[in-house]
Amino acid sequence: MEEKKSNEVCSVNECRAIKDTLDVLSGSWKLPILVCLSHGPRRFKEITKDVEGISDKMLSKELKDLEMNHLVKRTVYDTFPPKVEYAVTEHTKTLNEVMMALRNWGTKHRKKIIGR
Repeated sequence: MEEKKSNEVCSVNECRAIKDTLDVLSGSWKLPILVCLSHGPRRFKEITKDVEGISDKMLSKELKDLEMNHLVKRTVYDTFPPKVEYAVTEHTKTLNEVMMALRNWGTKHRKKIIGR
């Protein structure tokens, strides 16, 4: 087993877990989509309106990626016309601490770099 030095955040092997996390959450849109859905289930067009600047094509791709990683659940209702809703999963809630840490770091970083 690889040992960490006292000033290291993680060993080389443990850093793979950080890379995996970044791979799942990478891009400009995944976190804003998850934040949008954290306020409750949404239909596709509602997400498009809430996540400013995202195209339908990009939203579709990102929702599929998030669904593949068990962070978003897609529910199709048997109605006419068909109704489709997207919602966060229980697994998504495991990201709360990560998202709060990113928010806190981002706030401090913004203050350091641009003073607000």
